[in-house]
Amino acid sequence: MNAPRAPLRSLDDALVALLAQARPLPGTESVATFEADGRVLAEDLVSPLQVPPQDNSSMDGYAVRSAEIADEGVPLAVSQRIPAGAAAQPLQPGTAARIFTGAPVPAGADAIVMQEDTEALDDGRVRILRVPEPGQWIRRSGEDITRGSTVLARGQRIGPAAQGLAASIGRDRLLVARRPRVALFSTGDELVMPGQVAPEAMRPGAIYNSNRFFLRSLLARLGCEVQDLGIVPDRREATLEALRDASASNDLILTSGGVSVGEEDHIKPSVQQLGALDLWQISMKPGKPFAFGWIAKQSSRGNTARADDGTPSPTLPRQAGEGSSTYFIGLPGNPVSSFVTFLLLVRPFLLQLQGATRLEAQAVHLPAHFDWPRPDRRREFLRARRNAEGGLELFPNQSSGVLTSTVWADGLIDVPGGQAIARGDLVRFLPLAELLA
Repeated sequence: MNAPRAPLRSLDDALVALLAQARPLPGTESVATFEADGRVLAEDLVSPLQVPPQDNSSMDGYAVRSAEIADEGVPLAVSQRIPAGAAAQPLQPGTAARIFTGAPVPAGADAIVMQEDTEALDDGRVRILRVPEPGQWIRRSGEDITRGSTVLARGQRIGPAAQGLAASIGRDRLLVARRPRVALFSTGDELVMPGQVAPEAMRPGAIYNSNRFFLRSLLARLGCEVQDLGIVPDRREATLEALRDASASNDLILTSGGVSVGEEDHIKPSVQQLGALDLWQISMKPGKPFAFGWIAKQSSRGNTARADDGTPSPTLPRQAGEGSSTYFIGLPGNPVSSFVTFLLLVRPFLLQLQGATRLEAQAVHLPAHFDWPRPDRRREFLRARRNAEGGLELFPNQSSGVLTSTVWADGLIDVPGGQAIARGDLVRFLPLAELLA
């Protein structure tokens, strides 16, 4: 008699359970600011200076005392020329200073008249054609950053703009969380690597291993060091050997496929033999099967948690990922299921391992330019893209095996289970640009 099926678990509950196990990894490293893109800060960046360091001009033009220019057409002698990077002398009364963008404002001046509002005279003076307002076109010292302020917080993921911000306060190196070490492999004798067999020579039932390519790139984009173990044969001993070897030097083992209960699916019993495993049926589409557990590192093989009857314990202990063990995550084998499940569950898990404070992508609400009258009871993530009218259109085939949909789409529509969509309804849209950053 077949065992009763476990109830489906909500995606939100699965994410909470997953993140409860994800402790920030120990260790940091110092990297050049040039090389910090995508890394997670392990320190607060506190500015030792004001930015800008002194009042400076935001325009090419003339520095003046505004009180001396009551009417248009006032001529002033030019007492000094101040390019960017030069020191300024105090402004003499009744004169203007020729000044360029970024140059320091001379003491005594309280406004910049941009070049277009002036006229150079033959005698070397300048005529002011527009009465200036006090403070115009002056960037004040510290208006961007004040001394002692935190410009980037610990746990923030660095991007190009943040690299520039760090450089603006003089930081040429940054302390960041160490990269998670992730072992990646696929299971299935039906899998073939591109380049090994020509399409016309493929045996019946064989498919090219697409999951390996996008999972490896997704891991790299999240700052991981990836150990690619390729395709593991559908044999128990080969699976055990791969898991043992991978656990020795990695923080996480990520697999796709092979987590069902079929006779040729060896991941489940192998992980249970070496550690512990939970199989979750998640109420999401594409997706649903998801495995999470841990594997004792080689030095701890004899200490695998066991139940009283000697079988592997299904309980995930708090020791997972704490040095004596390696996290395990098994994704579904269908390519779109694997892709979407990675983005919604594995991505935040890996960010939390690095101590990131922002884990989830920011959704936007856009109008549906389609009808979805027959919803699934599970929460669905439809591949869609924005159109020229500002709405969302669907890829025509939402099957979990159609990887084309993930290339065509620029985001996922998050549809609650059982909810139909009518044209014009506002829907929750997760941009892939953010999920793939």
